[in-house]
Amino acid sequence: MEQLMKDFFLFLSKNKALTKAAKKYGLRFGASRFVAGELTEDAVRVIKELNKKGLLVTIDYLGEFVETEQEANEKTEHSIATLEAIGREKLQSQLSLKMTSMGLDISDEVILRNMRRILDTAKKYDIFVTIDMEDYSRYQKTLDIFKMLKAEYDNVGTVLQAYLYRVADDVEDLNSLSPNLRLVKGAYKESPEVAFPEKKDVDENYKKIIKMHLLNGNYTAIASHDEAIIEYTKQIAKEHNIPNSQFEFQMLYGIKNDLHLKLAKEGYTFRVYVPYGNDWYGYFMRRLAERPANVAFVLKGMFK
Repeated sequence: MEQLMKDFFLFLSKNKALTKAAKKYGLRFGASRFVAGELTEDAVRVIKELNKKGLLVTIDYLGEFVETEQEANEKTEHSIATLEAIGREKLQSQLSLKMTSMGLDISDEVILRNMRRILDTAKKYDIFVTIDMEDYSRYQKTLDIFKMLKAEYDNVGTVLQAYLYRVADDVEDLNSLSPNLRLVKGAYKESPEVAFPEKKDVDENYKKIIKMHLLNGNYTAIASHDEAIIEYTKQIAKEHNIPNSQFEFQMLYGIKNDLHLKLAKEGYTFRVYVPYGNDWYGYFMRRLAERPANVAFVLKGMFK
């Protein structure tokens, strides 16, 4: 039943008609638990609150299904405005983005132009930018563009997904770039031809790439709500004398908030992934797909 529910919400996350409807009707039905708001001012307010608690942030202006150059340019302008707000307000925040929002599916010319505009602005304010990884059909192209941009900019990183069979090879392939990587389990529905279908195999592969990237001496963001993975990372760091300054833990806004504070108080760098914007629907559906408890929370809110 849990797998059926996950597949159902992942299917809904790709529905363009529902995405448009969600933009129209705003953050209802519990989405505000996981999304900071629709406006930059909403995001700034949430970041300030988290910073006061000793938590760092990475902010993401949500967007999916961008099909025209004009839309890609508009999303780029929003990301630039977000960077300027971070710099102006002196917030402890980075920026995360999906390149499909900036024109990845349109042309190399559009995506590279928009990414360079974003990274130039981020460099001006000394802000780090992480390129989120999307579904497997865009995986290799994302890595290719990341390599190009990493040759030009120091303030850019990307994400690798542990559920993919090939990910350990990608960790080694990228090692020569000394990359700052966010390591995740993966939240998209992928074919068993490219991804481990069983959770236990994903977990073991996740541990493998965490250890690989840390022992390679590179900065590592472990983005997981799985407390067993967190404890494993602590153990590896202790066994190999890896300083806390070489890694951080990341979790999503609105999930396991008490654990955010606990890890920060223990002396670990902790960063909250805070999404905002009116294009929240696909992100929200994937959060519902991840844990049945999320669905229960939303249903409770609806019946209230």
